[in-house]
Amino acid sequence: MAPPAAIARFQAVVTIAWAKSTPSPAASADAVCSMALAPPKRSPQITAPKDFLRSLMRRGLRGVKLVISDAHEGLKAEVSKVFHATSQRCRVHFMRNAMAHVGKGQRTMVAVLLRKVFAQDSRQEWRLVADQLREKYPKIAALMDGCEDEVLAHMAFPKAHQQQLHSINPLERLNAEIKRRNEVVGIFPNNPAITRLVGAMLLEQNDVWCLQRCYMQLEAFEAVSKLSAVIN
Repeated sequence: MAPPAAIARFQAVVTIAWAKSTPSPAASADAVCSMALAPPKRSPQITAPKDFLRSLMRRGLRGVKLVISDAHEGLKAEVSKVFHATSQRCRVHFMRNAMAHVGKGQRTMVAVLLRKVFAQDSRQEWRLVADQLREKYPKIAALMDGCEDEVLAHMAFPKAHQQQLHSINPLERLNAEIKRRNEVVGIFPNNPAITRLVGAMLLEQNDVWCLQRCYMQLEAFEAVSKLSAVIN
């Protein structure tokens, strides 16, 4: 048995998949397809992104078109290698990165400008806003120049689902609930104990997404050629 460890020493890596294979035509496509436990960040045995992604491939995940995440360079590189898929940078994380270059007194104004970009259906507004900010906020303009394709990647998908594809908010909420319940326990005797608790939560959430709350419907994806799955 492994020595007791606080839950803070472990990180539950959860992957949510939207796949075309569903129990019935009326069911939602949302499903939790995998989870993994990673050791502490200071440990040399941290699970590499490629190992986790390749484990999904071995289990049969195919046809991935879009992977939504933060700006993790290692993850983005492995997504391209393993799945040959496009990376979508989470809009919420992008806004946080941009706001880090703005003083508190100007954040509201800059946030309004950036939100104008996301309300448009073309990329022209993105470039216009970047030019407006370039003189006073060169770091934000440089950030926008460098991540345009990533932040707006969801625009290549059906308009009906773009709102669901631009961020990882569902996963953030799920991780927050996992953290809340784990903090109640505090200390786990070993990894299997964590897996049982978190796994039970994921099974419950999987049922909710598949049968009760249809976060995404598959009909709109018929317009995307050979779209097998979209994972987050």
